[in-house]
Amino acid sequence: MMGWALASYNYNLLTVGYSSVASALHLTSTQVAETGTVISLTAIFVPIGMGYWMDAKGRRIAWMIALLISAVFTGLTAVVTDFIQLVAVRAIAASFGLAELGISITIVNESVGPKSRGWLYSWVQGGWPLGVFLASGIYLATIRFGFRIVFAIGAIPLIAVVIGRYWIKEPERYENLKRIKALLKKGVPMDQIEGIEEYKTDLSQAGKNVFKQIFTTPGYIRRQLIKIMLAWFFYASSWALTNIFIAFYLEHYFGWSLTFVAYLLLISGGLGFFFYPLSGYLGEKFGRKTVLVYTAVATPIMAIIFIVDIHYILLAAIIYFFVYQLTNGVWSGAGYTYWAESFPTRVRGTLMGFLTGWFNFSTFAGSLIYTLLVIFFSTDPILIWIIMAIGLSAGQLFALTLRKIKSGEVLEDISY
Repeated sequence: MMGWALASYNYNLLTVGYSSVASALHLTSTQVAETGTVISLTAIFVPIGMGYWMDAKGRRIAWMIALLISAVFTGLTAVVTDFIQLVAVRAIAASFGLAELGISITIVNESVGPKSRGWLYSWVQGGWPLGVFLASGIYLATIRFGFRIVFAIGAIPLIAVVIGRYWIKEPERYENLKRIKALLKKGVPMDQIEGIEEYKTDLSQAGKNVFKQIFTTPGYIRRQLIKIMLAWFFYASSWALTNIFIAFYLEHYFGWSLTFVAYLLLISGGLGFFFYPLSGYLGEKFGRKTVLVYTAVATPIMAIIFIVDIHYILLAAIIYFFVYQLTNGVWSGAGYTYWAESFPTRVRGTLMGFLTGWFNFSTFAGSLIYTLLVIFFSTDPILIWIIMAIGLSAGQLFALTLRKIKSGEVLEDISY
């Protein structure tokens, strides 16, 4: 949980500090949008590589490297002097920080038992709003000294790596798979391996190239992957405005105070932590798919109410609080457990990395859409909101096509 919270903290430092950084470096509104676009684009590939490395080398080492690199480059943000440097440093920091999502999903879901698996993981996923809370708090406490001090403090996750290397362990499922692959490589007959394996796996596939198993082999894995990709594309592309550019959007177009927005994010992130385990509990009780579908219905409705009341700042702020929860804890608390339990251990690491990269690609698409809308409709911010926060979020209803997975099933019984 703390690892994901610190990854979120690193990422959201720029979210709350966009306007301060833009002012200090004399960036235009278009450059601000381009920064988010480039960050999202580069963050596509690192999680995919880290996901493959998880299956090849291990979950634990991937976790430590992701946080380490993210922390170092967040600290380096304190010394940037122009637009190009900012984009380069933040792209590296964000891509490795966001890679931690797929890694933590894999570690936790492979480590815990079937009972309350989704509820337990939802607490870990709740690290995201804790990171927003921490980023907003650090920003409010130190921005008077300039944005460089804010980002210099961003190297805090180095401490987590030092501590975490003693506590983070490889899941037994991964160790079991590693032994099976070694035996298959030595030519041990499958019938002998079946007698010693601790967790079921498809021995005919376990020794094959992981990308071939995912992308070129027809069947359940590929079908389920495509359905998840569609639902998360619309979620993440709409998320770009409601979460990444929200501070700049409200300040630039509607004159909201940056301090007020920072406090709004502080409160939303702090209280938002509890919406993750709430969603995890609801997922256990009613099913992860059910939670995703109802969230897909509610999100565009709340987005409509928000933009209608945008000039009533206090009312709009209350409504945004719920928009934030729907686009964070309610969807994520159930959604990311659904990722992990949809696929077998032999491809889980690679697929969690791939889906993390896909999430970032979808965020990139949302950032690109936002950039284009800013360029062509800069005088009509309400239209920008309608297209992104309302229109794109309605596409989350692709969750209706997802397979219904019963709570409490053993991972190997779901996707063997």
